[in-house]
Amino acid sequence: MAEDKMQLQRWELKYVIPEELALSVRDFVSSYLEIDEYGAGRPNLSYTIHNLYLDSDQLAIYWGTINGTKNRYKLRLRFYEDNSHAPIFFEIKRRMNDAIIKQRGGVKRQAVDAVLQGHLPAPAELVSGDPRQLVAVQRFVELMMHHQAKPKAHVTYQREAWISPQDNSVRVTLDREVYIAPEFVTRFSETMDNPTRIFGDLVILELKFTGRFPGWFKELVRVYGLKQGSASKYADGIATKGEYHFYSGGVVPSPLLDAAVAEERKLARMERIQQLSKAPTAH
Repeated sequence: MAEDKMQLQRWELKYVIPEELALSVRDFVSSYLEIDEYGAGRPNLSYTIHNLYLDSDQLAIYWGTINGTKNRYKLRLRFYEDNSHAPIFFEIKRRMNDAIIKQRGGVKRQAVDAVLQGHLPAPAELVSGDPRQLVAVQRFVELMMHHQAKPKAHVTYQREAWISPQDNSVRVTLDREVYIAPEFVTRFSETMDNPTRIFGDLVILELKFTGRFPGWFKELVRVYGLKQGSASKYADGIATKGEYHFYSGGVVPSPLLDAAVAEERKLARMERIQQLSKAPTAH
């Protein structure tokens, strides 16, 4: 696999837009950025991403998003192909307002189950000698054990990514065909059981950058009348599919927030997803 170019800290702005507008955005962005090497030459310039999200039996991480908890995070295992030799990436994604901080460590697939039992991988079981990757896996294990988190949901989508060729300090992604399904095991298969499409035919546009907000980003937003919003594939997916699909072992959720308020926030989130179909069209 090529060098991991993931940005460890960046700003991230999200917009949910129709496909017609996404194609216009692609034309605009292509004047400034290059298509990611994994999407070049592929249908719709996209590659597949699979995320297996971990959460507590009470879905505490999910409820943290629904309740608007500050400095919240998600725990997920990312893979790109159904291949026993391909690595699994342990990822912590933290959000502080619009700022995103990621920690990520790649682990060889045969060592993943041991890590999920709380054991740190040996150096030979990591995909990189970068010490930050071992630190990321160690922190992942700490948070996983704190929540007693287990696999809960498989999310997959098609990603079209455009990057700055010099240093990856600017990145634009277009995510399509976002699906979620309950998954309580670590099979790391592309197969999903009874998946639900979360955002319909809409596209999640993300503008990502480190340092200063690029001037041409401002122009992009102005030209197409983009309205910034939220789009959590995990939280919106569970709200759309139905929470009861993701509670394993007959666990009854704990009252992390007054039940009536929590239900109101969840319904508002679902209504927001439906309203996204009224996003602006291409100029």
